[in-house]
Amino acid sequence: MTDQRGGPVDESCVLPEGPWTHRFVGANGSRFHVVEAGTGPMVLFLHGFPEYWYAWREMLPAVADAGFRAVAVDLRGYGASDKPPRGYDGYTLAADVAGLIRALGERSATLVGSGAGGLIAWTAASFHPTLVRRLVVLGAPHPLRLRAAIFADPRGQFTASTPTLKFQLPRYEHVLTRDDAAEVEAMLRRWGGPRWVNGPDFEAYARCCRVAMQIPQAAFCAMEGYRWAFRSVLRLHGYRFVRLMQKPLVTPTLQLHGALDRASLPRTAQGSGRYVTAPYEWRLLDGVGHFPHVEARDLVLGEILRWTKS
Repeated sequence: MTDQRGGPVDESCVLPEGPWTHRFVGANGSRFHVVEAGTGPMVLFLHGFPEYWYAWREMLPAVADAGFRAVAVDLRGYGASDKPPRGYDGYTLAADVAGLIRALGERSATLVGSGAGGLIAWTAASFHPTLVRRLVVLGAPHPLRLRAAIFADPRGQFTASTPTLKFQLPRYEHVLTRDDAAEVEAMLRRWGGPRWVNGPDFEAYARCCRVAMQIPQAAFCAMEGYRWAFRSVLRLHGYRFVRLMQKPLVTPTLQLHGALDRASLPRTAQGSGRYVTAPYEWRLLDGVGHFPHVEARDLVLGEILRWTKS
């Protein structure tokens, strides 16, 4: 595997300089790469698939300028964070978030999660409510809504989930990374809104995601969370996970969802508020697909700041 300069891909490709600081933090038994800017109450950003911390590159300085400590993390298995062979179950990923908040010296944080990171954010707020001050979820139904829709909506959410259901196939990581990780760009195109996909910024962003997915072991690890979600349906710890997730959230929650999201359908995401007893808002974003944070950056930034300050 090579990057665009022709050399082998390594973790240095996800460490660009900018108005931020790169750090490595130990939490929950692993080492995580975090990128931070600013001081004040912490806002912790969790990227989705097939992205990495760079999804938030333009949010970090803007949130920092608004008076917050903005921190983006490479999730377990992605970017420059550790890539252990296991630990991609919902319990461990939520514990990673809880451990990061503590390791970064905070008592609580506002969590902002997109896509797969949004599913982790839902879970972290459910399992560790005292650590999550406020929750903003982009392009991610509540995990129980998603699980139910995959089985109850075969022509809708099940079909939409087919690309990630293929991750169950052995050695599918080689499909994801062959031809310079062309499938990563194909997924971004398939799930993104047409205005963004056909706009001036798409190619460069897709290139970054393609290179990052070619870091050794990243593709395998990125798929492990999806594999656990599918396999756990038939296992005792999956049943226990569902039981725990049924406990209502006590964290004020803002849910933003692209009207053109073809990975997590809007009709799947609607109704997630039934799991929240705290203040809850739902907003559907016209013309936006699965990546609101890069497709409608200014709108999402304004909503994040409004929710965090309120």
